[in-house]
Amino acid sequence: MTPLLLHAPALLTVWGAWVALGDNSTEAPETTHHIGSGLMQCGEYSNQAMPNGKCRLTATLPQLEEQRCPDMFRCTDEVSYWLHQNEERKQQMLELKETISELQEELRNHRHRIKVLELQSEEKNGLNSSLEQRLHTLEQQYAEANTLLHIHGSLIYDMQAQIRNLTVLVERVRRNPGCMINIVRTSPLISDQEALHPEVQHVRNCPIDCASLYYNGVRRSGIFTVVPSLGAMPVEVYCDMDTEGGGWTVIQRRQDGSVNFNRRWKEYKDGFGDLHTEFWLGNDHIHDLTSQGDYSLRIDLEDWTSKHKHALYQSFSVDGEESHYRLHVNGFSGTVEDSFGWYHNKQSFSTPDTGNICAEISHAGWWYHQCFFANLNGVYYKGGRYSAKGKNLLGPDGIVWYTWKDSDYYSLKKVSMKIRPRTFRPRLSP
Repeated sequence: MTPLLLHAPALLTVWGAWVALGDNSTEAPETTHHIGSGLMQCGEYSNQAMPNGKCRLTATLPQLEEQRCPDMFRCTDEVSYWLHQNEERKQQMLELKETISELQEELRNHRHRIKVLELQSEEKNGLNSSLEQRLHTLEQQYAEANTLLHIHGSLIYDMQAQIRNLTVLVERVRRNPGCMINIVRTSPLISDQEALHPEVQHVRNCPIDCASLYYNGVRRSGIFTVVPSLGAMPVEVYCDMDTEGGGWTVIQRRQDGSVNFNRRWKEYKDGFGDLHTEFWLGNDHIHDLTSQGDYSLRIDLEDWTSKHKHALYQSFSVDGEESHYRLHVNGFSGTVEDSFGWYHNKQSFSTPDTGNICAEISHAGWWYHQCFFANLNGVYYKGGRYSAKGKNLLGPDGIVWYTWKDSDYYSLKKVSMKIRPRTFRPRLSP
């Protein structure tokens, strides 16, 4: 504080700076000081700390000429201390305000960041919800696609089956030149012979057997489709157009042992094997064929020395399943003695699963009669001779025609059974 020069006595009261009084609200005692410089009396002043925190200074200054008094406008050391402390606290308060301002700014920044994070969280939740919805939609679409795929697979399977059926039908049509209808309806206005031989009906009727194909101009052996007039269902057959003028529908063939003939009743009923090699046409089909007219039966035999024999029966037919496919065969002729007609005629058909002991011993299906003289569906033994003892058999079970070899233990190399209408007459090729 700059000293003042006073030239006349004066009374001066100065309110000083703020001082800290703490929690004490009472008025501080007044202190009086004398002001001097050496021997010179300059006056006196008093100071007092007020309740409001200010310093009250009261100075009495004498009238002096050209005298300089010391600085009277200052508090005592105690007041100066409190003033100094007050300044420090003011500075601390300013710093604290700045710190608070900074903290408030930082708090605002944190609140802003929290708000941003909340918005981002909401966006993420919305995105997650959207993804869940999309996933659910995709799952539904996948399930629908899987269902459609299953349906398409079923449709494709059905189409493939239909294509196979069409292929079979096309092949059957190819094998049946001139066949225009699926089922032969016999007219009451035509004779039995005309109904049996569709050559008089031209080419608009389906063939009922291989003789019908022969009359329609087919002269080559092979596999064809015929429609028996009573069965009314197409059946594939092998036609022999070479033996004794042709027209034969083959119902059984053995030639290499490639097919097992030890079969159950249903298999003999429906037929089995391969028309190109060994087969049994099926008792139902044999019944349908032989029930539409009078048929003859030819049996061709071959042994292991390539010798050939045959037996011919003028009349041959087989009853239906309700009569166990009972056999009717007679009118024998041929190059070998009869081992079939005289012994097996009027017998019912048996298979190993029907309980017939002969069928079980012979391992085949046949018209057994204690047990057989002919067993053309027996086991195929290569070389001819076989032994029941060596095979641990209960009895003979080979492909036997007893009256040719005079033995039940000689198995033939090749046999075939074929039928054609008894009134069949071969024609000269045009």
